[in-house]
Amino acid sequence: QVQLVESGGGLVQAGGSLRLSCAASRSIPNIYAMGWYRQAPGKKRELVATITSGGSTNYADSLKGRFTISRDKTKNTVYLQMNSLKPEDTATYYCNAVTWNPVNYWGQGTQVTVSS
Repeated sequence: QVQLVESGGGLVQAGGSLRLSCAASRSIPNIYAMGWYRQAPGKKRELVATITSGGSTNYADSLKGRFTISRDKTKNTVYLQMNSLKPEDTATYYCNAVTWNPVNYWGQGTQVTVSS
């Protein structure tokens, strides 16, 4: 069973930065992509960014230019660099991995709170 463990969340002032990490417990067979989603209270979970096994990235339009997804294949880890944070970025951020089958894996989530 694959486990995804997120870290790096916390409380930050508006305009600040955070870097989230998501480490998979082992290499995921047939991995297609890993990514980040977020869910604010009372809202649906939404895409933040994804990166495929080939290195192609995809971002929510509203986050382009502020957030950057990257990965370290040797560590089975994906990162999310978040800059110029806004109060509306406050949410629980979830790591996701999806295989070609497809099978989805989710992390437990890490809280990001941006104060104004």
